[in-house]
Amino acid sequence: MAARRWLTPRKQAGTERSVLAGEAAAQAAEAALATKTRPEEPAPEPEAEEQAEPEFPDPDQPRAAAFFDLDNTVMQGAAIFHFGRGLYKRKFFDTRDLLRFAWQQTYFRMAGNEDPEHMQDVRESALSIIKGHRVEELMSIGEEIYDEYMAGKIWPGTRALAQAHLDAGQRVWLVTAAPVETATIIARRLGLTGALGTVAESRDGVYTGHLVGEPLHGPAKAEAVRALAAAEDLDLSQCAAYSDSANDIPILSLVGHPYAINPDSRLRKHARAEGWRLRDYRTGRKAARIGIPAAAGMGAAAGGTVAAIALSRRRHR
Repeated sequence: MAARRWLTPRKQAGTERSVLAGEAAAQAAEAALATKTRPEEPAPEPEAEEQAEPEFPDPDQPRAAAFFDLDNTVMQGAAIFHFGRGLYKRKFFDTRDLLRFAWQQTYFRMAGNEDPEHMQDVRESALSIIKGHRVEELMSIGEEIYDEYMAGKIWPGTRALAQAHLDAGQRVWLVTAAPVETATIIARRLGLTGALGTVAESRDGVYTGHLVGEPLHGPAKAEAVRALAAAEDLDLSQCAAYSDSANDIPILSLVGHPYAINPDSRLRKHARAEGWRLRDYRTGRKAARIGIPAAAGMGAAAGGTVAAIALSRRRHR
């Protein structure tokens, strides 16, 4: 039964496909970044004679960056589901497919975590829908879909955390299993540096219905961050990562400043055992405060305004 498959826990492991997916995501992110004009790094301010405690994020660490998971960390729910709602409205698929998306989203919200194979089922559903469509076609409707279904789903507290890194002159990246197209435009609209996401294959500007490697999930995320850090000359010991899911322990363990945001039970337990920082925005309650920037406690006025889909192309012969 389909329902039984969704309720069955599954294991994950790093594979060659994880490495391929990570490298593809890093290459796509680098390509998108190359089209942007990178702002000059601010000159460091003179040191005060006395400093009470180290500032975080530290503006004097030019090789530092921050990596944010998207689903349930930056945005409530799954970005791919919200995108699917917009495609349904535009008659890309029928009611039966919409009900399947709704069940997948319900599982995601109730379970509170991301089983890698369950999430892959979601990606495969989306791939079957976009197969044969042109990249430009989805680019033209992406802005509208985000305005309609995603803009109001940004967690203000997480947005404030990202802004704190930006204000410190650091680069900020989304790292997500969502399509790189979706993640890239969300990052751009929120003023972030860029995004790492699942790369869908296209030939001559048309989606083939296949992925490059596998969904950017779990170990693949860690591979993507390693590849990006090497390309961007980042010092991972100075970097921060933020996620809600125990599936992201590989990427959280890579950096010197791991944060558990809206954590599932497994991540909360792991974070407490490791002394990682915790923050929960779902009910307004505060998790253990261990060095959380003040901006996060105060929240943000409105979160991220509008965002949409800007599709990066990945072509294979």
